Amino acid sequence: MRVAIWLVVAVCTGWGVNLQSVIDRTPAGSKIELPGGVFQGNIVIDKPLILTGKRGKTIIRGDGNGTVITIKSSHVTVENLTIENSGSEHERIDAGIAIKKAKFCTVRGCTIRDTLFGIDLESVDNSRIEGNFITSKPFPLGIRGDGIRLWYSNDNVLRRNHLYKSRDFVVWYSHGNLIEENIGEYGRYSLHFMYAGKNRVRNNTYRRNSVGIFFMYSKDTVAEGNTIESSLGTTGIGIGLKDASNFTIRGNTILYCAKGLYIDRSPFEPESTNRIEGNRILYNSIGIHFHSLSVDNVIRKNIFKGNMEQVYDDSGRIHSVMNRWEMNYWDDYEGIDRDGDGIGDIPYTLYYYADKVWLLNPNVRFFYGSPVISLLNFIAKLAPLSEPVKLLTDPKPLIYEEIE
Repeated sequence: MRVAIWLVVAVCTGWGVNLQSVIDRTPAGSKIELPGGVFQGNIVIDKPLILTGKRGKTIIRGDGNGTVITIKSSHVTVENLTIENSGSEHERIDAGIAIKKAKFCTVRGCTIRDTLFGIDLESVDNSRIEGNFITSKPFPLGIRGDGIRLWYSNDNVLRRNHLYKSRDFVVWYSHGNLIEENIGEYGRYSLHFMYAGKNRVRNNTYRRNSVGIFFMYSKDTVAEGNTIESSLGTTGIGIGLKDASNFTIRGNTILYCAKGLYIDRSPFEPESTNRIEGNRILYNSIGIHFHSLSVDNVIRKNIFKGNMEQVYDDSGRIHSVMNRWEMNYWDDYEGIDRDGDGIGDIPYTLYYYADKVWLLNPNVRFFYGSPVISLLNFIAKLAPLSEPVKLLTDPKPLIYEEIE
């Protein structure tokens, strides 16, 4: 503790202390308290330390090449710092903070700006990334770095981080992580998983990204209580499953997206299933889009309301009907409930009319809801030009839009 107090005094009195030399001289297990001001990166921490500053006042500025803070030790805490001006090389993964081959590290309450990647975790376990604000360099979306990147990193907590105009939040080859209460705005993939398992994704908010949450080649994960809004454009997806098995997608709100849910060859593993239940799928162009072979999902007690198309299947053989649909609320259900049990007396059945395909043209969708389109839609149902194909049957549709 005496070391930390002496260092604060030395910096405040203008002794011109070089931050890297301070770190090198400080014994392992110490706490370095930095005052307000600008300190020069790039720095390397290779021993257990606490490096803390005054939030909004203490700046560590990189030299425009490489990573601003590199952590190569377990039991390191970095908190309440503003970190800026990394390099711009994707090959090197230039970042604000890079942690490599470590455990029990914490990055808390930091502002990371004008860096290519934000926080990069490579082979990092049992660590906490909490309460940080991260934004990338002002590059086009595709060549920004990822706000947070996990690579072979397990059992971490990533909570209450705000990613703004970065590229992706990436979880690759990483298992057992808790990702909750984060915000992602104006990015590409607000959360992207590949080859990951047993992760928990809870109570996050993702707005105005190209894609909300996309799970690829992954399994055994729960996503619940998330809000995904305005994932637009040709790739606009709220939650996507690609070769994903044994997932629970529960209690999420997905609204104003091009596609609410996108399901591609999921579940993938034999004799597995995915449970999609208790979600609010609202005001999307397509509620659920099935692509390729996707069967044996349980789709239960969801609310489908205000979607231009409730379900769309482009798999060629119509696999949507081969999933288990039960007790969902459909705002276009036309049945009644004579016994008052809250369940419709007749099943909800959705058909695919070949002469309505042109309505899925993005240029035509702009006019959806207009009197002309409404009339054409009505005529297609009343007198279809071809034999309709059944997309799904929900034998017990809910009458009221209430879910447990």
